[in-house]
Amino acid sequence: MALFRFSTDPPTRPLIRTPNLILRAPQATDYAAWAVLRMESREFLTPWEPVWNEDDLTRASFRLRVKRAAREIATDEAYSLFILDAQSDALLGGLTLGLVRRGVAQACTLGYWMGQRHAGKGHMTEAVRGALRFAFSDLALHRVEAACLPNNDPSRRLLERVGFRREGEARAYLRINGHWADHLLYGILSSDRLSSEGDAGAR
Repeated sequence: MALFRFSTDPPTRPLIRTPNLILRAPQATDYAAWAVLRMESREFLTPWEPVWNEDDLTRASFRLRVKRAAREIATDEAYSLFILDAQSDALLGGLTLGLVRRGVAQACTLGYWMGQRHAGKGHMTEAVRGALRFAFSDLALHRVEAACLPNNDPSRRLLERVGFRREGEARAYLRINGHWADHLLYGILSSDRLSSEGDAGAR
């Protein structure tokens, strides 16, 4: 069972700290930074994401996103977090521990995105390491799953770098950029050895 329960207000936890990053729930005041980062990264992100809705970058849509994230954290359904630079507080990207399954599964699915100007600098590797420690310790999960497109070499290398093992391939697994796409399937268990580079903690 998750350690955190919230009202509909933006949650102040989970707060995951790593040496260079902070991962926390999105807040209404993040809108401007989020909209700018997503807009300038649109071409960079399009090949790897579902088709964006016409109102995706509006303030109203973002408010709904923030409320949904708070509700899902409160009900232990998903943990949608923004990735911030610990020194400058700049928004770098986002990460989600979603589709939390309790009972006999004790598992969730990892997803992430990084703004184009922040990509390739090791931020997401550090963020995923911190999120995995949070998933296995604070959330007491047994398994984290992830999937990536076969041609997404940076994502594939990231998953393998932090300790995920490739477990198979799923045909037409997710609808990405308007098309049903095959995905490589990865998993990591709480008993697996995590990559030891860097450190992270949640509070």
